[in-house]
Amino acid sequence: MTTSDPSRTVAVRIEAGAGPAKAAAPSADDAAAREPAVELRDVSVYYGTFRAVRNITFDAPANAITALIGPSGSGKSTLLRAINRMNDLIPGSRFEGEILYHGQNLYAPDVDPVEVRRRIGMVFQKANPFPKSIYDNVAFGPRINGFKGNLDELVEQSLRRAVLWDEVKDKLKQSGLALSGGQQQRLCIARAIAVEPEIILMDEPASALDPRSTLQIEELMAELRASYTIIIVTHNMQQAARASDYTVFLNMGEDRAGYIVERDRTLEIFTNPKNQLTEDYVSGRFG
Repeated sequence: MTTSDPSRTVAVRIEAGAGPAKAAAPSADDAAAREPAVELRDVSVYYGTFRAVRNITFDAPANAITALIGPSGSGKSTLLRAINRMNDLIPGSRFEGEILYHGQNLYAPDVDPVEVRRRIGMVFQKANPFPKSIYDNVAFGPRINGFKGNLDELVEQSLRRAVLWDEVKDKLKQSGLALSGGQQQRLCIARAIAVEPEIILMDEPASALDPRSTLQIEELMAELRASYTIIIVTHNMQQAARASDYTVFLNMGEDRAGYIVERDRTLEIFTNPKNQLTEDYVSGRFG
């Protein structure tokens, strides 16, 4: 999947609404042959003098779901925030290495981090609708990005992609905070995709939801994979096994920095892991 012109630098603001190309959802084998959507090369992230993750290298294939798993403190959320430069907003944070998006280093001096966050959207662990109407929640990003098209159509399209339209189409003026937890999380997903990112980062998006809402989020991710690359952090091994194409297993070293133990197709990680630590973690013997 590509944006309208992937060779253009992300330091240059592109016209809102260009969006990703739409493609059929690939199999895991297809995804392996695709150009990576994002590549991490020898990434380390520091908070002050503390190194949270060290020497992280992996690719996230386009139009596939990559899950980051590992015990608490292994740096999964730190990595996720590094991909769209949200760690820049934390005082004292420091980044080493490269994160490549269509071959361009997102941490190069001429790259606009605001544009990075438009191209690489984020959905957080706890649903965080704005204290606005359902309509205004979805329209917020396009408005501040200067969207010139039909906003009503964009809002409807985004809510449909998030499988929420039929539930809210008659109450778009109601507060997004009045929705159920699962609906609020899908509203946040609709808000994220309304600005037409290429990559969607999800930090434990179903951890606070009931089983039915969790299944809805997983089904939604499977549908969105046709149009977006998804990287998800999850502590739920069943969810990682069900929902992802690839899995990256991180652990915390003696220096308390997160590092990669193993990265492979999800089926291999859960049925034929190469590392004993991986087997112990996915089987519930530690973590």
